[in-house]
Amino acid sequence: MTAETSSPSPSLRERKKLRTRQVLIDTALDLFGAHGFDGVTLDALCDAAEVSKRTFFRYFDSKEDVAMAPTQDLWVAFLDVLETCPADGRGLLPLFEDALAEAVGRMPADGWAGRVLTSRHLAARTPSMDAHGLAFCDRTTRSALAVTERRFALPGPGGQLHARLALDLLVVLFHRALDAWVAQPAGHTPEDLVRRLRATAAELPSALAATAEPRA
Repeated sequence: MTAETSSPSPSLRERKKLRTRQVLIDTALDLFGAHGFDGVTLDALCDAAEVSKRTFFRYFDSKEDVAMAPTQDLWVAFLDVLETCPADGRGLLPLFEDALAEAVGRMPADGWAGRVLTSRHLAARTPSMDAHGLAFCDRTTRSALAVTERRFALPGPGGQLHARLALDLLVVLFHRALDAWVAQPAGHTPEDLVRRLRATAAELPSALAATAEPRA
């Protein structure tokens, strides 16, 4: 039995909070998709979702935050997986890759992949979302490094650096896989995103061994 299936069911209050949060995400993505990110005020978003601004700020810090929630939720789940995955002697990068793949599997089945797709299309034309994403990525990487240092032995003077490099590589691999997944004409499923991640990671040894030969 997995940790996810063995955990207690959320309370009624927790379920209501999750529903409110999901309504905000779905409403925001619908409005941003129809009118553009800058064409929707926070007041208009809250009116459409039938919540107060005070309620909005209980869940999100900004419009960028709610617009990027689908992928940010994935990385929050990654941190949760990292807290419990076994220390079994695997290399750090394969361990991180497996943890991220498991986090994808924990995402809601009811439309998460479609929300990610909408969010990424929106981010491609919204510079403030990219800036927000970079800040979130830095915070998440630091959190993951803290978990790694606490849970796993990192021998040698370069142990911390090696862990940080492995996490940075994971982020790069994920974004290359995500870009390819978004660009494909169909098949936008969580399973295919994981397949893209695995395939991209498999290219890393060849990329590290590639040489800069002169053109003929």
